Amino acid sequence: MQRIGFVVAPGFQVMSFAALAVFEYANKEMREAVYDVRLLSETGGSIRSSIGASVATERFHAAALDTLIVGRGRAQSTPGLIEFVRQALGRYRRVASICTGAFILAEAGVLDGRRATTHWDSARDLQARFPNVKVEEDRIFIIDGPVWTSAGMTAGIDLALAMVEQDLGAEVARAVARQLVVYHRRAGGQSQFSALLELEPKSDRIQSALAYAKGNLDKLLTVGQLAEVARLSPRQFSRAFRAETGQSPARAVENLRVEAARLMMEQSRHPIDVIARQTGFADRDRMRRAFLRAFGQPPQVIRRNTRAEATA
Repeated sequence: MQRIGFVVAPGFQVMSFAALAVFEYANKEMREAVYDVRLLSETGGSIRSSIGASVATERFHAAALDTLIVGRGRAQSTPGLIEFVRQALGRYRRVASICTGAFILAEAGVLDGRRATTHWDSARDLQARFPNVKVEEDRIFIIDGPVWTSAGMTAGIDLALAMVEQDLGAEVARAVARQLVVYHRRAGGQSQFSALLELEPKSDRIQSALAYAKGNLDKLLTVGQLAEVARLSPRQFSRAFRAETGQSPARAVENLRVEAARLMMEQSRHPIDVIARQTGFADRDRMRRAFLRAFGQPPQVIRRNTRAEATA
């Protein structure tokens, strides 16, 4: 049996518990108690969440845990918590964080020299406060040796599914995902962002133009073409598009192409030249510049990191 220790602190957010359902359903799928989940805190006893509900916890101890997971929280670190997490790296097989739990791992020195991620809204703060951490702000989760970090709280489900896949195999992880009605799991290298979601156009005309663009990324997309789809003049279209999305049509199309290209790199072995053509970039150099603007990394680095995580 593998014992999972899940650390909570006063004011924790209950959404981070979603990841624990993965271990519960893995037990059901295996028809035996493969995982034993324990809620841990520095003081033990009842710990109150941010919404007011309380949970019973055990006090930190040197129990034989297999995996330690630190839930969301960055304002509740104490010397006792930091020391417990610091010792965990050499004591347990895996040490993980969900969302801003990465700040506690970083404060404990667990992330020094390692690649890590957290919620996109806190990633730059994590990098500024802990310069020895190699923060990759646009990742669902990252595995660097025995240390696992994930993005926002729902990304903790993807992280837990990856743990189950590592422990029990892909078929069990897929079965658990089906029971939870989620994707098998999003790849760790998948982007936290959706270009269309970020744009959030309000009118049907602009939505239609974006849908057309997304379906025709391999073609030359001009303002005139998109304006025709929206049934507006090019000048009216450009003005309305920027007013509704805060971006120019050219920048929005580039973001859609970058998103499609990254997905192709994660899910296929097509050469980068082929991906550049199929997503509408004239050549790999233009795609490289777009990736640097979007992610701060060239396509080759993102592909290499994705493959390294798949191997891990």
